[in-house]
Formats: sequence, C-alpha cells, structure tokens
Amino acid sequence: MSKTPRLGLLRDRDFGRLFVATALGQLGDRIIFLALPMAAIAALHADEFQVGLMAAVTTAGPLLVGLPAGAWVDRMRKRSVMIGTDLARALVLLTIPAAWWAGLLTIWWLCAVALVHGMLTVFFDVAYVSYLPHLVGRSSLLEGNSKLAAIRSTASISGPALAGPLVGLAGSTTTLLLSSTGMAMSGLFTITIRKREHKPESSGAPQLGREIKEGMRFLAGHPILRAIVLGDAIFNLFLVMYQTMLLVFLERELGLRPSSIGLVLSGMGCGALTGALLATRASKWVGQGPVIWLAPLVTCPLTVLMPLARTGWSVSAAALGLAALSLGGVVRVVAQSSIQQALTPDRLLGRMSATARFVSCGGIPLGGLLGGASGSAFGATGTLWIGAAGMTLSVLPNFLSPLRMLRTLPTENAPEFAR
Repeated sequence: MSKTPRLGLLRDRDFGRLFVATALGQLGDRIIFLALPMAAIAALHADEFQVGLMAAVTTAGPLLVGLPAGAWVDRMRKRSVMIGTDLARALVLLTIPAAWWAGLLTIWWLCAVALVHGMLTVFFDVAYVSYLPHLVGRSSLLEGNSKLAAIRSTASISGPALAGPLVGLAGSTTTLLLSSTGMAMSGLFTITIRKREHKPESSGAPQLGREIKEGMRFLAGHPILRAIVLGDAIFNLFLVMYQTMLLVFLERELGLRPSSIGLVLSGMGCGALTGALLATRASKWVGQGPVIWLAPLVTCPLTVLMPLARTGWSVSAAALGLAALSLGGVVRVVAQSSIQQALTPDRLLGRMSATARFVSCGGIPLGGLLGGASGSAFGATGTLWIGAAGMTLSVLPNFLSPLRMLRTLPTENAPEFAR
C-alpha cells in the first residue's frame, strides 16, 4: 500500500511507456544541447556571431510553423504525430556525422539541420502536450506533468554528463549518433502505447486560417493564459541570450574542457530534477498561481554568479546558480502547463499549445541573434549580465495578473474565468 501513492501513474502501463519514451527522447535532446554548439565552436571554429546565428535557427521552428502546427495536429491522432516526428528527427541528425566523415560539414549544414530538427520538434511538442490529458485524464494532469518533468530533468543530468566525455573522446559530430539513437528508440517505444485517441471529427472542409484565428482568440482572450505566455516570451528571449554565450564563456573565458562543461550543465539537470520532485508540493504549498511568478523571482537572480566566476571554486558556485535557475524553471513550467491544459477544451488543445509556443518561443531566434551581437559588442561576460537581468524581470506579467491570487488548479468552466 505504501508504494501506491509513490508510484501513482507509473503503475499504468501506457503512461509507463510514455515515461520511458520521454526518457530516451530527452536523453538524445540533452546530448544535442551540448554536442551541436560544440561542433560549431570546437570542430568548425565558429565565431561568436555564427554561434548566435546557429542558436537562432535552432529555435526558429515555433516562429515558422508554430501556428499552423496547432491546427494540423488538432486534425490528427497525437500519438501518430509523436512517432513520426521522433523517427524523422533521428534521420535528420544522422546527416551530421555522415557529412563530417565525408568532409562536407560546414556551419551552414549545421544550421540547416538545426532548423529542420527544430520545426519537427514543434510538431512533436504540440502533440505531446495535447496527448497527455487524453492519456491520464484532466484530474491527474499535475501528477503526470510532474513525473514527466522529473524524467526530463534526469535526462538533463545524464545527457550532458555523458556527452561531455564523449565529445572529448570521439568528437562532437560522432556523439550526435547517440542523439539519433535516443530519438529513434523514443519513437519505437511510443508505438507500443495501446491507448489511442479517436480520430478528431472533421467540421467540414479544413480552413487553416479560421482554425488558427480561433486558437489565437481563445488564448488572447483569457487573462491567465495570456499572462503565462507573455511571461514565457520575455523569459525565453533573455534565457537564449544567456545560453548563447554560456558555452563560449565556459570554453573560451574560463578555459574548461568538454568534460567539465558537461558537468556544469549536468548541475542544471540536478536543479531541474529537484524542481520536478518539488513541483507538486510547492504548487500546493504556495498556490498554483503564485508559484509561477515566485519560483523564477527567487532563482533567476542567482545566474549572475556565472559572469562573476573565475577559474577555481567560483565555477562551482556559478554551477549552483544555474542549478537554481533550472529548479525554479521546472517548478514554474509544471504549474503553468497544468493550468493551461486544465483551462483548454480538448478540441483546442493543439491550437492553444501551438499558439502559446509561437508567442512564447517566437522571440527565441531573436534572442540567439541578440546574444551573438551582444557577445560581439560586449563580450560573453556582458551578455550573461544582460540575460540574468531580463530573466528576473520576466515575472512581472504573471505577478500583475489573476495568477497572483490563484490558489488551486482551475477548470475550464470556472465562473470567475469564464469572462
């Protein structure tokens, strides 16, 4: 009996398989996070602006296909979309080691692969978020999101820790073979999930423009969803500026080896895992709404420890600051994802998710370009200071919204939110 509350949804066969598929896919994704930019920095000797350009195209997917992705996914079975995009991403990643071994790899090849991979990821993420309410039911959304966040965070620890030594031993391009394998295995595990949705009913001839507008109107007209997306947009813009110069700072300013960089990034994963384990408890203790703005307000200022770091013990303190950032970020994402899913009707889940991603992630390519330009103008250290300040200020839209007083998970029919 004591194991039942602890395991919860993991006792369900289909959720358990989604859990394993998430672990494999996220492991591959976390290796990409280190190996892809290191291929540009170490293997191709890209300058700061080229690193920023690659960061921009890596995150351009939501801006290019974010809105139509939601309408398309709402017409399809989400499980099938997840399988197809996982396998397609595995094939795309295979082209990087193939091009390297053939002597054809360039920064433009990396940018092209990053762009295609990013667009496929948009479709996967929209389907993933939309499939969870169908799989576990709306009453179990907070638990489901927390457990999936925990396994994603575990992958954030093991991925960079594994990728760092592999990059040092085999090279960054060869390490991407492991990323491709993880994506492929994720797709194969998802195939084994038995619970499948009915194909969404068609309301006549597809009208992409009208369907996109319906999703946009729903999100823009809801004060809670609107505040969440605006806060995300500001946070992501400055986070990408920060991350764009983080590897440059660690590799060139502090002179860390790939294995040491992997350990620093694994520290972020440790913070994310801690946040996932605390997310449900924190939401119940602080309140479902207040935790969304309070978590980043407490943790984001600690990212200034990184630009203050010098060779020695201060690097460990800076790594703790990154771990705190990840902790607060996961607590925030689990809480707000559960609110978004709870407030959205089933037929609009794909469009809500895609519209939210388009708005919140649409500025990420700009963040990559601004990070590269800022790195060229002010150096990696100055850019880290700018990113830390912007992430801290991103709490304002949520603090100034009804989320400030929202204590429990709302429902889509709650009268206080109907208007």
